[in-house]
Amino acid sequence: MLKVTIDDIQRAESQIRDLVLKTPVNYSRSASEWLGCEVFFKFENEQTTGSFKIRGATNKLLSLSEEERGKGIVASSAGNHAQGVAYAATRLGAKARIVMPVNSPLIKVMATQNYGAEVILHGALYDEAYQYARELEKTQGFTFVHPYQDPKVIAGQGTLGLEVLKDLPDVDSIVLPIGGGGLISGVATAIKALRPQCRVYGVVSAHAPGMLKLFKNLPLDPKDSALTIADGIAVKRPSPEMCETFVRHLVDDIIAVTDDEIAEAIVWLLERAKTVVEGSGATVLAAAAQKKWNLGKKTCLVLSGGNIDLNIISMVIDRGLSRKGRLARINVVVPDRPGVLQRLTNALAAEGANILDVKHDRLRPDLSISETGIEFLVETKSAEHIQKLKNKFAETGAKILS
Repeated sequence: MLKVTIDDIQRAESQIRDLVLKTPVNYSRSASEWLGCEVFFKFENEQTTGSFKIRGATNKLLSLSEEERGKGIVASSAGNHAQGVAYAATRLGAKARIVMPVNSPLIKVMATQNYGAEVILHGALYDEAYQYARELEKTQGFTFVHPYQDPKVIAGQGTLGLEVLKDLPDVDSIVLPIGGGGLISGVATAIKALRPQCRVYGVVSAHAPGMLKLFKNLPLDPKDSALTIADGIAVKRPSPEMCETFVRHLVDDIIAVTDDEIAEAIVWLLERAKTVVEGSGATVLAAAAQKKWNLGKKTCLVLSGGNIDLNIISMVIDRGLSRKGRLARINVVVPDRPGVLQRLTNALAAEGANILDVKHDRLRPDLSISETGIEFLVETKSAEHIQKLKNKFAETGAKILS
């Protein structure tokens, strides 16, 4: 049976304080102007191992007996819980084996290994990795550390809420990502016990909306892929028990955000907050930007982790810049004659656009022999700027395709 009280969370805080960081809570003027209230970021992406997960993992492992730790630890994770368990196990002298989905970001796989754990890649999604870890628990006798459905883990995550209240005792709302629900369950337990008027909001990925559907009494859809850039919250089938015990009673509302919205939030945080945040951590800003909630006078957005693969971040930046009208691909069809490309590039220069790449295509089947297709990749200022460029191209006689 799952039960976590404010006493459990305060006890966890005293237990883990020497092994985890008290991460900063800082005011953001840019985000405040954007969202229309006082916005503070909780920089849990600066936590040891790069995410909040070390809190719950450490509290759980500290609660185990020497015999339980001696059997060896096994856990399943998309990455952040893996690193938390690996780090805590190494600090406490235990051997950890972590089952991760085969498509886990390389940065998280390597970091988990570097923290001393054995990584076992299994399954396309977290749910498959979880099932295999439970098999190892039964067949090998390992002690399993659940990433969220465990009172000790939930209490450990709840220590984040205590830190927020110490820094912002008059906070009106707090926004957190939701995968399995361990973070929001622990933090909401702490917040509602000590400042019940503070609203607690949760965010899921639109590709992994399981907890949102449970919260709103909607059926889970097997077609939900759980493939998202917010891999840290890509839980396809969350626990109904977590929802009924904590989320439904402690969380004020949950909304979903798309990968495009998440990408834009990652870019904004890089540019304006000068901080690297992974997809699951950036969901909170993406959700707040929808402006569907009453955030009150003062809100705290929890940037839950910063472990993002560098290969992914380049794609995310391109997607985010495109969403903001800062990057555009413009495809045109023009007569295949000398001087045409110069007229187009002159039009771009006249409007202050920076050309990043140009590609010709004379072999497309929809082109006549006297035509050529040209694709421009240009650095732009806004969606309005992009439209001006297209208008300029049209004035030269070019046919705009996209």
